[in-house]
Amino acid sequence: MSVFSISDLHLSLATPKPMDIFGSRWQGYTEKLEKNWRAVVTEDDTVVIPGDISWAMSLEEAEADLRFISSLPGKKLLGKGNHDFWWETLTKMRRYLADKNITGIDFLYNNAYLAEDLIICGTRGWFTEERLQNTVSRTEYTKVSARELSRLKLSLDEAVKIQKNSENADIIVYLHFPPAFGDFVCGEYISLMKDYGVRHCYFGHIHGVYSIPRTTVTDRLPISIISADYLNFTPMLTKLR
Repeated sequence: MSVFSISDLHLSLATPKPMDIFGSRWQGYTEKLEKNWRAVVTEDDTVVIPGDISWAMSLEEAEADLRFISSLPGKKLLGKGNHDFWWETLTKMRRYLADKNITGIDFLYNNAYLAEDLIICGTRGWFTEERLQNTVSRTEYTKVSARELSRLKLSLDEAVKIQKNSENADIIVYLHFPPAFGDFVCGEYISLMKDYGVRHCYFGHIHGVYSIPRTTVTDRLPISIISADYLNFTPMLTKLR
């Protein structure tokens, strides 16, 4: 069993939304994603998808996209992105999937999961700087950022509980927004992850930038971009050892 990572699928099977505005890599991306996914992921694997999963505005509208994800091999752990307006409470989303008989999907939301020798946790995060906010309505940057930091701590606390029974397992974090990018560093997120002994952090959100290194190091914490277009729509094997 292996763990794979890929973010920002931006599916829109129910209400097609052109994505080639982000560049030529997005042409035929749904078909490309399915082909590449099936080439590397088996039913015994886990795939973590931290955000911007569907353009849908409601769970009902997201059904086609969730069924597509369900049809792909492996267990899928979904996190929330800034475009996931269909996202609901954990209870409501799980109930919806059960009612619709959509299997193989769970949600990374104030919790943590053990997969192989990795403890998976995370949250959405928030924009790295207030001036970069791109939201439908005005959002209190400080308040939302603090709330996401609190959610990350809840997830890390759950990871610590798992680690007590799996001492050789490493904690990794998935965020939708990068905790560090270019010359900006969100110190609160980096410090919290270091306090909990996080081995690696993965993020999406960034598109159309393919010349940057996949992994950078901030205060000795490796941080990797896993946006779907950066990975050319192929889930990345997540392996620390």
